[in-house]
Amino acid sequence: MRKKQWIEKGMELLFLVSACVSILAVGLICVFLFANGVPAMSEIGFFQFLSGEKWKPGNDIFGILPMILGSIYVTVGAIIIGVPIGVFTAVFMAKFCPSRIYRYLKMAIDLLAGIPSVVYGFFGLVVLVPMVREFTNMVGARGNGTGILTASLLLGMMILPTIIGLSEVAIRAVPASYYEGALALGSDSIRSMFLVTVPAAKSGIIAGIILGIGRAIGETMAVIMIAGNQARMPKGIFEGVRTLTANIVIEMGYAQDLHREALIATGVVLFVFVFVINLLFSLLKRRDRR
Repeated sequence: MRKKQWIEKGMELLFLVSACVSILAVGLICVFLFANGVPAMSEIGFFQFLSGEKWKPGNDIFGILPMILGSIYVTVGAIIIGVPIGVFTAVFMAKFCPSRIYRYLKMAIDLLAGIPSVVYGFFGLVVLVPMVREFTNMVGARGNGTGILTASLLLGMMILPTIIGLSEVAIRAVPASYYEGALALGSDSIRSMFLVTVPAAKSGIIAGIILGIGRAIGETMAVIMIAGNQARMPKGIFEGVRTLTANIVIEMGYAQDLHREALIATGVVLFVFVFVINLLFSLLKRRDRR
C-alpha cells in the first residue's frame, strides 16, 4: 500500500513539474520578447511603429501597419473559407457519415494535418497560384496569382484538420438525448442537428475555430511562398502582401541593431494578437457558463 502511495505522490510531483515547466517556458518567451521588443518600439515610436505605412530598414523607417493588415486580411479570408467547410464536415462525420467510408475520411483528414507547411506551400505555388492568375485575367483584375486570395485559400485548407477534429469531438460529446428529443418533437434530422446539437457543442466548436485562427495567423513558410511578400498597404485581394510572421523570417537572417530589435518588436505585436484572441475565447466561455 505504501509503495502505491509513493507512486501516486511521484506522479503528482511529475505532473506538477511538467506544468511548472510549461508556465516557465511561456514566461521566458514573454520576458525575451518584451525585454528586446519594447525598447525598440520606444526608440522608433509606438505610434510610428504600429501605424507607419512604410518599412524601409535601410533608412531606419519601421512601420508595420501593412504587415498587420496583411495578417488580418489573410487570416479573415482563411476563416471565411475554412470555418464553414470544417464545421459542416465535422457534422457530417459525427452524425451522417456511413461507417464504411468514415475510416477513410478520418484517415485523410489526419493525413491532411500531418502534411508539412512547406508541402502546402509547394501545392499553392504549383496549383493555386496558376488558378488564381487565370481567374484574375478572366475578370480583368491586376495580379500575378500571388496575394491575399491565394494565401487565404491555402490557409483555409491548412486549418481544416484542427477545426474538423475538435468540432467532431464536441458534437459527439453532446448527449444523444438532445438529438433524439428534437426528433421526437417532430423536427427533422437536419434541423435537430443544427438547432439543437450544434448549439450545445458551441464551446468545443469555437475552441477549434480559435486554434485554427492561431494556426492561420502564425503560419509562415506556406504564406511566404504564395502571398507575394510585398511590404506595402494591401489594395485588393489579388495584390501581394507580407504578413507579420513572413516579415520576421525573411529579414531576421541579416538584420542587425535596431533592425533586429524592430523584428523582435514585430514578434511582440504578433504575441499580443494571439493573446487577445485567446482572452476573448476565455471570456466567451465564461459567459456561456453563466
